[in-house]
Amino acid sequence: MLTRCTARGLPSARGLAAVAERRRAAEFLQLFDGDAPDGGGSSTYTYILADGGAAVIIDPVLEQVDRDLAALSASGLTLTLAVNTHCHADHITGTGELKRRLPGLRSAIARAAGAKADVLLEAGEEIGFGQRRLRVLETPGHTDGCLSFYDPSLGAVFTGDALLIGGCGRTDFQGGSSERLYRSVHEQLFTLPDETTVYPAHDYKGRRSSTIGAEKASNPRLTKPLAEFVDLMANLNLPYPRKIDASLPANLACGVF
Repeated sequence: MLTRCTARGLPSARGLAAVAERRRAAEFLQLFDGDAPDGGGSSTYTYILADGGAAVIIDPVLEQVDRDLAALSASGLTLTLAVNTHCHADHITGTGELKRRLPGLRSAIARAAGAKADVLLEAGEEIGFGQRRLRVLETPGHTDGCLSFYDPSLGAVFTGDALLIGGCGRTDFQGGSSERLYRSVHEQLFTLPDETTVYPAHDYKGRRSSTIGAEKASNPRLTKPLAEFVDLMANLNLPYPRKIDASLPANLACGVF
């Protein structure tokens, strides 16, 4: 990262302030895989979290790897871990391509996902980068290997497809279970402080975040009693994701290398 220097060759106060501001902004980046010319956008949110120059990326998308690398480079960050909240069915993860282009980068996913990765995560573990820690929460139900990540320093939780804004992930494939999803959300996520910001893996209406309190109060699916929720989920009759045949095999290998 370049800074403006004084005549003596040292960064000026203004230059140092600019660097600090860029670094603070880079401690949290929310990036979106929106509509593509071929209609192939997955409406996936990717997150870059950083501290002390070290960064982790959550749910990278293959087609957006150049964007993600540019964001890391512009902020002077070193990516140390690429983690997926679950084995996605609607896009191919960018993890494999990131590993190919960044030697030494490690991948991570839930042990229960049955996918290949350098780090297989379980409940209660922590992901460290700089002085920050992400707490690993097991939130199965959308698939049998779903994780959420709680960041106390940011006051936020990254919920993957377990908890969406005003909704939740489907439960009709990949070992999904409506009852498990309901219990995951109510026991693992709705027990977090109400002011906790919710950052999901997807949104299809342009919304960027919610809060635990808002979802507890008004999520139209998850405020229902368990039996009603299970019945609702059993009758969604959704088409399978368009890219599922390519995405699942690739993501079980943690991406295309």
